[in-house]
Amino acid sequence: MTKQKPVIVVNFKAYKETIGDNALHLAKACEKVSVETGVDIRIAVPATDLHEISESISIPVYSEHVDEYPLGKHTGAILPEMIKSAGAHGTILNHSEHKVPLKKLEETIQRSKALGLTLVVCAENVDEEREILRFKYKPEFIAIEPPELIGGDISVSTAHPEVITGGVKELKDGVKLLVGAGIKTKADVETALRLGADGVLIASGIDLAKDPVKALKDIIPE
Repeated sequence: MTKQKPVIVVNFKAYKETIGDNALHLAKACEKVSVETGVDIRIAVPATDLHEISESISIPVYSEHVDEYPLGKHTGAILPEMIKSAGAHGTILNHSEHKVPLKKLEETIQRSKALGLTLVVCAENVDEEREILRFKYKPEFIAIEPPELIGGDISVSTAHPEVITGGVKELKDGVKLLVGAGIKTKADVETALRLGADGVLIASGIDLAKDPVKALKDIIPE
């Protein structure tokens, strides 16, 4: 059993349970658990809810994505400057549900870091992690998530522990590793930490829980 406290990033995605008033309710549940347990819990929320949520809670609030475009004529784009203005502390990038070409990804990381935003950059496997770590400007976190396990009942900790150990071996320059895909239990989190990860990126296990406070507390190692 590990005594390490994980970093937990809860990705709200775009469920009916995680937008509008429901998003604010879930955000406050995450804040409650963070305050009561002392665990570093961060949330990534839909862009439409960024401002209200960032004004309402004390834990870090991230965007789920930003686009690489500069300020200007880019109708419908979500820019790093926009999320910072809305109160975001950082953003997720390159999630398997919103992939970014590597060249554009590097540009977006550079622009976002220049604004003081924290980056959680997703990688599907160790090879993609290695490519991201070759960038001049590196994210604070890389989150490895095998896409075939996302939203499923089998976690990366169980199905592919070698992805975690391999990801840890590649780390450099102070970048930390999160792991995700199928993470739903305390055992999943404990295994990830024992293998060297710094925390987890989690979504449906918390987003769709009837009692998100209990669901979050249930995955935190004692």
